This record gives sequence, C-alpha cells and structure tokens, in this order.
Amino acid sequence: QVQLVESGGGLVQAGGSLRLSCAASGRTFSSYGMGWFRQAPGKEREFVAGITWSASITYYADSVKGRFTISRDNAKNTAYLQMNSLKPGDTAVYYCAGRIAGDLGFHHREYDYWGQGTQVTVSS
Repeated sequence: QVQLVESGGGLVQAGGSLRLSCAASGRTFSSYGMGWFRQAPGKEREFVAGITWSASITYYADSVKGRFTISRDNAKNTAYLQMNSLKPGDTAVYYCAGRIAGDLGFHHREYDYWGQGTQVTVSS
C-alpha cells in the first residue's frame, strides 16, 4: 500500500498553533485528493479539511474554518495542516488520508490510504 506518515503533533496551550505534515511514499501522491481527519476518544472520526490533487479547491469543517489551512506540495509528496487559534476541543488524534480520486471527499469511507495518526493535545 501507499504509506502516509503524519508528524508535527504535540501539546500546546489554547490559542497556540501547530503545523502537521503528511509525507507520502511513491510518486502517485500528486494525483490524490488529500484530507485530514481527527478522532477523539469515544467519538467518531471527523472530517477536518480536504484538498484536490491540484490544490484548486479546499474545504473545511465548520468547526475549523478560519483557523486551519490545508495545503500541499506535490513536488515534496507532502500535505500540511496549519492549525491556529487552537482550542481544547481540537484535542484528538489527527490522520491524513489519500483518495485515489483526485477530487474532494468528506467522509472517511471515501479515502483509500491512511496514516498512523499524530496526537494533538490542546490544554486550557
């Protein structure tokens, strides 16, 4: 399988920022749609942000609009999630995901490849 590896998570105080990275193996990354999801203990996996293969379209969950920015650098086989103004409610394991179809996907069932997750903890 294609491998996706997240990094950049950690512990941050409310109001702080983190940037997550998702490094992909192989040379097919540029054709994937990419997404970020998160999952807190006892809760379902939640869509956070998505980006098309060409980065022509991005979309965000209402809960993160104006605070998070998804981007990608296809030459580096890497996707990013810049997270600003973090809140305790953002605490979760964050996963990057790849979609063979290059357009947007909004549910985890629409994605084909997954990273292992990186923990983000926001303290008050």
